[in-house]
Amino acid sequence: MTHSRENRRPEEGIVRIGTVAAIPKILNQLGYDPIPLLAEVGLEPSLFDDPDNVIPYALRSRLIQLCVNKTQCQHFGFLIGQHAGLSSFGLVGFLVQQAPNVATALQSMVRYAHLHVRGGVVYMEEADDTVLLGYSIYQPNVQAREHIEDGALAIAFNIMHGLCGPQWRALEVHFAHRRPADIRPFQQFFKAPLIFDAERNGVLFSSKWLPQSVPGAEPELRRLLQKYVDDLEIHYSDDFVEQVRRVLHSALLTQQATADRIAALFSIHPRTLNRRLKACGTNFHELTDQGRFEIARQWLESSAMELSQIAAALGYADASAFTRAFRRWSGTTPSLWRERCQLADAKPKGLAVENDRV
Repeated sequence: MTHSRENRRPEEGIVRIGTVAAIPKILNQLGYDPIPLLAEVGLEPSLFDDPDNVIPYALRSRLIQLCVNKTQCQHFGFLIGQHAGLSSFGLVGFLVQQAPNVATALQSMVRYAHLHVRGGVVYMEEADDTVLLGYSIYQPNVQAREHIEDGALAIAFNIMHGLCGPQWRALEVHFAHRRPADIRPFQQFFKAPLIFDAERNGVLFSSKWLPQSVPGAEPELRRLLQKYVDDLEIHYSDDFVEQVRRVLHSALLTQQATADRIAALFSIHPRTLNRRLKACGTNFHELTDQGRFEIARQWLESSAMELSQIAAALGYADASAFTRAFRRWSGTTPSLWRERCQLADAKPKGLAVENDRV
């Protein structure tokens, strides 16, 4: 498999190998030889020696699903995340570590995480006296999505400990999927209340941590790193539609997906936003519909959320309005979609991993 490096322009949907570097180690710990398993998806073990290598998002997903199938470890993705932290994000991670305070550090993480992990979005939501730091996949048809997002929660937890020190504590941890059969690995790691069937994945903590200084941060080093990250962003810039799709996903999760708000994030007028999207062959309404459909599918497939709850979370007046929209998107009702997914999950799964369409 060709080794992609950080100084090469990535395609849509890539991930830095640093965030999954522990896979061979975990396989060994579970009693499995990683070499033949990696070979099944066309990867060489040496790829994991350099954290700056990148692989396609879909390939990472297939690898994790294969690991789950082979080992029958239903929290394999979570184990991967436990071994990762700020250092897994290369230049962006170093920039975050040099922030003057935790709030600035997390804002930098949200702003620049896409440079190393494309296909998902990091978000931070402040409400009253709490903050939710989370991650959600917006690419469609991604295998092992729950495992990846569980791993991302472990990474978020490690990041907060790295920024705040060992005294930091999570108030709750939210999972946008059903309660797994065995929650002990999550209880032992997070040591906080676990909320399943949540609207968003995220680690919830007190906002009192935001103004805290980051230990060891150096302003001069941050200024230097900021220049490199800005150059990296120019080099790795997404096409405009992909940029809108990414910010729209997190906005939909927080019911802030208006054209005015999205345009403001790009420092342009809403008319300019629509004009640029039209030039790309799409429009804001179409991208919003696609984003809502993907989020709705994820909730229907992975969680036990009621239709009324999904409807409200996506900004619909009631379940009937959501059902009409879902039928327009998919040709079927949300209830039938969920039933089909449950039937598919109930079927025995072989060890072969099919290609996903990312």
